[in-house]
Parts: sequence; structure tokens; C-alpha cells
Amino acid sequence: MAAEQSLAVTLAGIAFPCPVLAAPGPLEFGRQVQAAYDLRAFGGIVTKSVTLEPREGHPGPQTVAVTGGWLNAIGLRNPGVAGFIARDMPFLRTLGRPIIVSIAGHRLDEYAALAGLLSEEDGIAALELNVSCPNVEDGLYFGTDPRRTQALVAAVRARTPLPLFVKLSPNVADITVVARAAADGGADGLALINTLNALAVDARSRRMRLGAGTGGLSGPAIKPVALRMVWEVARAVRLPIIGMGGIASWEDAVEFLLCGAHAVAVASALIDNPRAAEEITEGLRAYLTEHGVERVTDLTRALEGMDDVPPLVGGHLFEGEA
Repeated sequence: MAAEQSLAVTLAGIAFPCPVLAAPGPLEFGRQVQAAYDLRAFGGIVTKSVTLEPREGHPGPQTVAVTGGWLNAIGLRNPGVAGFIARDMPFLRTLGRPIIVSIAGHRLDEYAALAGLLSEEDGIAALELNVSCPNVEDGLYFGTDPRRTQALVAAVRARTPLPLFVKLSPNVADITVVARAAADGGADGLALINTLNALAVDARSRRMRLGAGTGGLSGPAIKPVALRMVWEVARAVRLPIIGMGGIASWEDAVEFLLCGAHAVAVASALIDNPRAAEEITEGLRAYLTEHGVERVTDLTRALEGMDDVPPLVGGHLFEGEA
């Protein structure tokens, strides 16, 4: 079998040439960074979140390096849906890759309106509901209450025929409860995890290092948390999962697939290594060859003993539905 075929994955009816996707973050909306990154190296593109009206974002600094990763408080800076459709979608259509547009809003009706508008645009493969941004005032409103999650997904589901992914927050006691609510509302897939609530302080100036104060932690430090949550959600909900959180190498990608992800998304690793996507894809291909695995999809949920260990909630083992 050809190498490209062996890396192909299909999620929610969308065919991706490889399972390494671009997560929202350093790539902005693609066209802004095209000189620095080969965007066709990704199997698909998940855009930064789009809102109904333009948002300027938080005051700087918006991103700071910390031990084990990055802390950011961008504040969902974006040109608004009209600007995105006029300036960014024409470029994204040229990439020849599935485009998943992330959307965010203050209220349920804003998400629904965005879904309706974007469903009329050519070249959009799916929508992602960002209900898990920790660095805007109401960014976690829909993502930390399963009833609100289910109601939001159902409302958006009624407004669009496009596949819906829901991006889940790690800032909850039990992520599987929210995952089930998203599934019950009509989600076609899940993306996890978003960043962790965090804080960085400058001891010399005695000030917070981010302009907004607190922000979201990403990078290698959150990878063990992300792996655990992907593992739990994969056992709880039978929906395709895009795993993310500290992925910087092919080994990281394999670990996420083994824990139940169907694809992976890369963001903060791109800050230091613009070729991270190419290197991860090449490493995955070599891994399949070395281990005699015909298709990358055969790795999903292939972790030894995956279903034998009880899940963890709040650090304590409990008996519950797997």
C-alpha cells in the first residue's frame, strides 16, 4: 500500500490525507504565515476562532514562554465573520486541504448565527464549536456545564448540515460528562484538549507576565493531562477524536492515537519548529513501516489494556460506565 494511503484518515465523513492537523494558534488564519510554514504539510486546517463581530483581543503581552511550554491570552482576536469570509476563506480554499472553521460567541444565538452564515460558504468541511477558551470572560460558559453544552450543540446542529466538532476544556472535574453531552446534542466529533487555566508572574517586577493576567497553558507540560483525557473520552463516547496538547514529535502523535485519538493537531510546537508537521508525518510513516502496521487508523485505541483500567476523576478511582 502506498505511504500516503496508509496515513489517510476519515473523521465525520471528511477525508484527510494524513492525521496531522493544524490546531488554532500560531498559524492565525493561514495566509498571515504562509511565508514561514508549508500549510499543505498538514492533513487539514483548524482555523482560529471566528466571532460574529471583530475582536481586538487582550492587551500585550499576549504570549509568554514558561517552563514546559507557553502561556497565552490572545482574547480570541479575529476579524469577525464578514472579514474572515472576505479575506481569509479565499486563501484557505487554495490549500487543497479540509478546512474546519472554529467559531465562538457570547450567547447561544451567536453560535447559531455563525453556523448559518458559514454553512453558505464553499470550501468549509466542518465547524468546531470553541466552548473551552480560558482567557476570555465567558469562554468556558458553555464548556463546563453539560446542560449548556448539549443545548448549544443542538441549537447549532439545527442551523447547519456541516459536521460539528466540539472543542472540550480540561478545566472540568470530569471531561467525559461534557463529552457525552456534546454527543447527545448532535456532535459529529470532539477535539481535546484546550489550554489549562494558568498564571505567570515576574518576581522582579512583581507583576503578572500576561497583559490579561491569567491565560491558557499549552505545550509539553500539558501532554500527560491531554493523554489521560483523550483516553477517558475515547472509552466514554464513540465519536472521532482530534487529540491535542503538547504534541511536538511523532512519538507524541502515536501516543495520542494509541489512547483513542483518530487524528492529532499541532499548535505550540510550531513556534519553535516550523517543520513540526512534516517531521511528525515522516515519523509516523516510518513507525508504520517499522512495526508492520498497514494503516495509521489501526493505531487508534491500540493501547495495551486500554479498557482494563478504571477511569480517574478528581484523582480517585471510581466505578462507572466506560
